[in-house]
Amino acid sequence: MSKSSRVKDKWRSKKWYNVIAPSYFGSVEIGSIPADDPKKIIGRTIESTLYDITEDFAHQYLKMYFQIVAVDGKRALTIFKAHEYSRDYLRSLVRRRTTRVDCIINVTTKDGYGLRISACAFTLTRIGTSQEKEIRKIMKKITEEKINMLSFSEAVQEIVLGKIASDIYNEAKKIAPLRHVGLRKSKLTSRPITEVKAAPDIVTEMIQ
Repeated sequence: MSKSSRVKDKWRSKKWYNVIAPSYFGSVEIGSIPADDPKKIIGRTIESTLYDITEDFAHQYLKMYFQIVAVDGKRALTIFKAHEYSRDYLRSLVRRRTTRVDCIINVTTKDGYGLRISACAFTLTRIGTSQEKEIRKIMKKITEEKINMLSFSEAVQEIVLGKIASDIYNEAKKIAPLRHVGLRKSKLTSRPITEVKAAPDIVTEMIQ
């Protein structure tokens, strides 16, 4: 058998699986992935944008990452893994004679999921070190208080859709005039032990 024939046969044996966003993002289809064995796509990370989920052009700048955790028939089910601003969008926020304030916050949701969040604020004018410190305190305080009271699904929605950033802005603008406040990046760092232990059984049962 020729090499090209072997390649064709390999592709014929593959099936396409529709990648589905988590229920807290509407269970919409965000892509498709081929595999000759559904177990091989478990753990794969799929990149998307918030626009692919909301169909709102204002959300094109937000990159989303989902990890496949189970296969149900032809559906590859996912969990939120991370999000971040696109490089072009982040670059567009930078202005001369202004200050960028960054803060990295490690938090845990009320149901035991760990998240690392990078918050940022861009001022209208250059500000002093003491003002930067105050803005960072507000970022950390509001983010921790909010996330600690929310479930993972609720937290992810508020992070991505800008609710927490809005709360930070409303408080931090009392310190200095601000042009933009956002949670520019987040990453799932840990999952509850009970869920991790249960995951292999869930995957086995759902693969057909």
